[in-house]
Amino acid sequence: MGNNSLFGVHGAALAVRSQRMGVLASNIANASTPGFKAKDIDFGEALNAIENADSTGGIGGDHSIDGAVKYRVPLQPSIDGNTVELSTEQTAFAENAVAYQTTLAFLNGRISTITRALKGE
Repeated sequence: MGNNSLFGVHGAALAVRSQRMGVLASNIANASTPGFKAKDIDFGEALNAIENADSTGGIGGDHSIDGAVKYRVPLQPSIDGNTVELSTEQTAFAENAVAYQTTLAFLNGRISTITRALKGE
């Protein structure tokens, strides 16, 4: 797992959730932009991309998950070509925010444990 081994999959998960938050926020911000196409990130695919980039010595980062960004298929397409469905985006954003906070709390706990161990506590 390369440079993520200290935090396991959680470091990569935090990066994906962070990127996904930006994608979902962009969807919400463009809810009334004619022709705007809503996107989302396939979490599993993005996580695999980051882990594969780490294990193959790639530089990782945002570009490694580009393939996991997908256009959302709307339940009811609007007449102006915009595919943002606000309730769907708001729900996805809220769920992602909770998952982000949970992952962050886990990592903070892990860092705290490592810090105590290094101090000999």
